[in-house]
Amino acid sequence: MTQKASKLVIVTEKLLLKQITQIIDEAGAAGYTVMPAGGKGSRNVRSSGQPTVSDVYSNIKIEVLTASRDMALNIADTIATKFFDDYSGIAYLCDAEVLHAHKF
Repeated sequence: MTQKASKLVIVTEKLLLKQITQIIDEAGAAGYTVMPAGGKGSRNVRSSGQPTVSDVYSNIKIEVLTASRDMALNIADTIATKFFDDYSGIAYLCDAEVLHAHKF
C-alpha cells in the first residue's frame, strides 16, 4: 500500500542546518534526511569534499516528505524568504509515493 506525498528538497549551506530543520519541525513535518552535497550552480562550483579545517562552509541536501503539498510549499517559502537572498540555496518539489505508509 502506498500513500501520496510531496518531497521537498533543499540544497544550501551547512551553516543553516539547525535553523532550517527548526522551520521543518515547526511546520509539523514528520522528519527529514540530511546528506552532504556538491555541484555547480549560479554561484559557481561547490565541493562536497571535507575541507581540512572545517566543513561549516560545505553544502547539504535536505529531503523532507510531507503529507500535503501545502506544507511543503509553506516550508520552502519560509526558508527561501528567510535565507536565499543572503545564502546560496535552492528548493524544489517532487511528487512521491510513500511505501509502508503506516510509519509516515
